[in-house]
Parts: sequence; C-alpha cells; structure tokens
Amino acid sequence: MIKNKNGSWKARYVVILVLLPILACLLSLVCGRYLVSVPDVFRALLSKFSDGFEVTPLVSITVWNVRLPRILLGLLVGSALSCAGLIFQSLFQNPLATPDTLGVAGGSSFGAVLSILLGISLIPMQLISFGFGCVAVFLTAMAAKGKDRSMNTIVLSGIMMGSLFSALVSLVKFTADQEQQLPSITYWLMGSLQSATYTSLAIGLVPIALSVLVLFLLRWRLNLLLLSSEESMTSGVNIRRLRIIAIICATAATASSISMCGQVGWVGLIVPHMCRMMFGNDHRFLIPASLSLGGTFLVLVDTLARSATASEIPISILTAIIGAPFFLFLMRKKGGWSL
Repeated sequence: MIKNKNGSWKARYVVILVLLPILACLLSLVCGRYLVSVPDVFRALLSKFSDGFEVTPLVSITVWNVRLPRILLGLLVGSALSCAGLIFQSLFQNPLATPDTLGVAGGSSFGAVLSILLGISLIPMQLISFGFGCVAVFLTAMAAKGKDRSMNTIVLSGIMMGSLFSALVSLVKFTADQEQQLPSITYWLMGSLQSATYTSLAIGLVPIALSVLVLFLLRWRLNLLLLSSEESMTSGVNIRRLRIIAIICATAATASSISMCGQVGWVGLIVPHMCRMMFGNDHRFLIPASLSLGGTFLVLVDTLARSATASEIPISILTAIIGAPFFLFLMRKKGGWSL
C-alpha cells in the first residue's frame, strides 16, 4: 500500500496504475476508423496461439499488423519519456526540466532528418538518430566541463547544444527537396507512431528496457537527488556516480524514443507532476507510477490522433493541446511548483 501526503493508505492507486495501461490498450485496439468489437479483439489475439479462434483476415490484420505495434510503441515511448522527465526534474531540481534538457531531442532529430535527406531507410535512420542523440549529450557534458561544473552549468550547456542542433535541423530543411523530402521531414518532426513495426520496436526496446530497469532498481537511492550536496554526502552513496548513471539512463531512453517516432512533447513534463501530486517525492513510487501513466497517456493520445479525423493528426499537436491547459490546471491547483 502507498501512503499519501495526508497519511492515509492508498492501495487503490496500485490497482489503478496496473489497470490503466491494460484498459488503454484494449480501448485502442477497439477504436479507430474501423471499429473492432471487444470479442473480436480477444479472438484475434488468441488466434495466433490457438486454432480454435477464428476471425476475418481484415480483423486479424487490423489488430496484429496495424494497431498492436503502435500501441506497444506508445506504451514504450510514453513510459520512457515520462520516466526520463521525472529523472531530469529531480536531478536538476527544476520543475520545468524535460527529457530534452541536455539537448538529446535536438541531436536525435538532426540524425533523423539527415537520414531522410540522404534517403536512408527506417531502421538505419533509427540507429543514426539514436547515435546523434547520445553525441549531443556527450558534447553537452564536454561543454560543461570545467572548475564550476554545477547543475546549472550543465543545463545551460544543454540549452545551447539543443539550439545548435535545432539550427542544423533548419539547415537540413532548407536544403531538402520541397516536394518530397521536406514534407517527410516536417511530418516526422511533429511526431507520429504510424511507422511502428515489430522490427523497429525490437531495436528500440533494448536501450529503453535496460535504462528503465536500472532506474527501477535504483529507485530507492534516487531520492538522494533531491538532497543538497552536504546532505547527500552523509548518506554513504557516491552521489556523483548516481547522477551520471541517472543521466545516461534518461538520455538513452529519450534518444531511443525520439529515434522511433520523432519529437513527442509534454509527456515528460506533465506526467511526472501528476505522479508527484499523488505520491509526493518518493521515487520508490514515482518511477512505477510514471511508467504506468506515461504509457497510458501516450496510447490514449495516439488513439485520438488516428481516430478523430480522416487523416491522422501529428501526435505532438495533440500532446500540446491537451498538455498545456492541463499543466496550467495542475499549477493553479498546486499553487506553484517545487520539488
């Protein structure tokens, strides 16, 4: 059971966090421009494992080839971005920190748009995008290296590196073919789960799963990130090593997410704050909660993106439309932000 700020036990939160992703996935399998009934969804899922369940080829293709890959991608990316946002907010003790704080989104985006410009296929593009995201964070670390290597210095270096790669993205867009390449680059930058495949999922799953697993195992120690340097030194934990591990894991999860579906904003900002309103600042509960709510949020937004209109809406547009007012609501309800 989980104890909230008022001292009452909230075991129902655990049940909710387990059920929410399951219900969101079921809703996403059912909803779309082609509706599939709940019994047909279960029959389609079970038909791959047993001959006793039969569905039409259209239902089988819709469930297994069209909707299930992007649902799994939504769960994976939403969980990764919300967890990374939580880590960066705690690490820099900044309620406005996002997964792009160290410039990883700018680097990954540059790698992807450069691949589109050069005509590189999806899977190599994903690897190149991931690589450039890691390079951006490495350059941020090098830029911040010096006698006064404070958290604020690292954040400022990340902002500068993000601006540099954003300029490089603009340069690529300027040189791209306006009829074929530029629309593809623009659409990719707005974010979409449309290109989800089981192969791309398998490649992106490795860094995200390893990063999230490490953060989950370290969730007991991550509370030390909120302490001052003097207080953390008395704990007996190598706080510098803990910060480096946290940055590497959050960076890998973010870079892998962006490499698969483009820039997806607001998930890593609002979901951690939602979790803190329910669980306080205890990372033992914040990490699992951010994984659950982040995946649920992105799956639901993607379902709306592909179902609301005849043509699919880029996902970053919806996350901004939903996220900005909701963030203002949370801010007014809480009366300001503090970690």
